[in-house]
Amino acid sequence: MRNTIVALSSGSGRAGIAVVRVSGGDALQVLNEIAGVTPEPRAMALRAFRTAEGELIDRGLVVWFPAGSSFTGEDLVEFHCHGSPAVVSLLLKTLSARPACRLAEPGEFALRAFQDGRLSLPEAEALGDLLAAETEAQRKQSVRLMEGALMSRAGEWRSDLLRALALIEVTIDWADEEVPQDVQPEVSHLVADALAEMREQLAGADRAERLRTGFEVALVGAPNAGKSSLFNKIAGREAAITSAFAGTTRDVGELRYDLQGLPIVFLDLAGLREASDPVEQEGVRRARERAAKADLRVFLKAPDVGKAEGVDRQVGDLVVATKADLAGGTSGLSVSSVTGEGLPEMLDEIYKRVRDREDMSLIGHHRQRMAVEDSVRFCEDALDRVGSDDLEVVAESLRGALHSLDVLVGRTGVEDVLGEVFSSFCLGK
Repeated sequence: MRNTIVALSSGSGRAGIAVVRVSGGDALQVLNEIAGVTPEPRAMALRAFRTAEGELIDRGLVVWFPAGSSFTGEDLVEFHCHGSPAVVSLLLKTLSARPACRLAEPGEFALRAFQDGRLSLPEAEALGDLLAAETEAQRKQSVRLMEGALMSRAGEWRSDLLRALALIEVTIDWADEEVPQDVQPEVSHLVADALAEMREQLAGADRAERLRTGFEVALVGAPNAGKSSLFNKIAGREAAITSAFAGTTRDVGELRYDLQGLPIVFLDLAGLREASDPVEQEGVRRARERAAKADLRVFLKAPDVGKAEGVDRQVGDLVVATKADLAGGTSGLSVSSVTGEGLPEMLDEIYKRVRDREDMSLIGHHRQRMAVEDSVRFCEDALDRVGSDDLEVVAESLRGALHSLDVLVGRTGVEDVLGEVFSSFCLGK
């Protein structure tokens, strides 16, 4: 029998209200011992919380969710108390001191929900993304996946492949008889449809991952083009060191930024030139590497410096003139890190270009991508062999594709990744 687990589910630190969760077979007994008479299921009741010695901890609300209708699938009790650290600490100490009770591990509530069939693995991953969401776009994507969008799509693929497998197996079973009809066209159609949709989802997986982690926008330019100054202006603080000396920036600076709901990571890079100083050379090498991998490059041109060396412009990149307060009359986009002139227009243009790259692929985790890629390979093999005499091989390939989809949704073969998935959750989730 599993232990009953206890954790603070609301944020740590001083607050008006704190929520402490208890989940497991002894949750109801713990509720009775700490707060007296059990309330009706899912009905809040005002109770006094007391230690084993009868000392009053606090007065607050309790609510009981019976097994089968709770988040974890087990009996689950919530204590809503005043959110002072002293009250929360004593309540947790009192609860966890009960026999068969212990403090929860990170993500253990969500893990139990998965183990009891209350959450699929993709939905659990989406819950983790929602807990970490910093922007509106991230929230929307997480909620969409928590509602089962990936599970639904995987179910459609699985249904098509199961039908194809059934047709192939019927043909194998009728090998010595007259087959009622030629199943090849329907099998090919079913596998090809599932394969096309999986490939479509994989095509946007990189950008879906960026939506979770942030689209990288690299500020690129020669030394003293104004990269760090602009970086600081965007941040609204002195996030990077600036000076009149060329080559001040040596490492890659990162700034997380909510740009109209999109998660952006601005990169402040070393000035791109042929450097003689070994430390600056390493900074330039890193700058070129990060710039090449970024989702968007903003090439900064100043009237008093040369051209950035070693990074090519790509389709969709942006060119912006800096030091607009000094240059004056510059055509195209221009910005001043001193006055802020042109900064809103530049950010709007970045938003438009990154928004156009936003992809609504349902595959946003490496584990999910690997499972779908495996299924694609099996489907490709099956499709290549349909119509041949290798029907047993076709059937085996389709079974492999179905197994990969089961891995995707967490039905099988995921034991080794559960710790990684749930360890990033907070204690009370």
